[in-house]
Amino acid sequence: MDIKSKLDRLIEENIYEVNEEKLDPILIAKRHNDEYIALIAALFAYGNVKAILKFLNSLDLTNLDSNGAYYRFQTKKDVEVFMDTVKKMKERHSLNELFLKGYEKTKNPIDGIGEIIKTIYEISDYNSKGYEFLIGKIPPNKTKGVSPYKRWNMFLRWMVRDDSLDMGLWEGVKKSDLIIPLDTHTHKVSLKLGLLKRKTYDLQSAIELTEKLKEFDPDDPLKYDFALYRIGQFDLKI
Repeated sequence: MDIKSKLDRLIEENIYEVNEEKLDPILIAKRHNDEYIALIAALFAYGNVKAILKFLNSLDLTNLDSNGAYYRFQTKKDVEVFMDTVKKMKERHSLNELFLKGYEKTKNPIDGIGEIIKTIYEISDYNSKGYEFLIGKIPPNKTKGVSPYKRWNMFLRWMVRDDSLDMGLWEGVKKSDLIIPLDTHTHKVSLKLGLLKRKTYDLQSAIELTEKLKEFDPDDPLKYDFALYRIGQFDLKI
């Protein structure tokens, strides 16, 4: 059985369904069904999943209040400023519309991500190492040696795809234009399976893996993302 058939089988068996036993930050996002709360859940989705969910549940997400919480690389001040910035953004902008402002020019989702990041920094002149780690830098005009923007691309997957896993809250973005949310587990698994040859963990690798997955499904290459992620997370054999 080839790799595509094996991945398709895993998807059909639905063994990657997210529920209270198979924890994932998207559980928080889906509970609220709001693009801004989903963004918060996605950007803080690094580290141990139980710690992520514990932190997210400590926030007042309904009122976008930090409740004095802190998380790993983000101090109480970092979290407070970020939540306040999100609250101000929500009063002024639709994230979908902000994204489209960058994306529609080039059909490159990284340009849409850049538009949102730029707006975040424009609303608040605050900065710190933890704050910049959380949000990321405005994407440069290159892909090699650049962050894969994993958490941002995961957020886009949540917003654009619409199935039992993802939320599909946005309009105007093609699933075929999305870039896989590449993390170190997925990168290693993809190298091992021969889906990827580039050994550097960067945005270029994420793009190359996405292009390979388009050979399996040109309209929706990211439907394979969660399967690859779970294989890496649980060290599954296929």
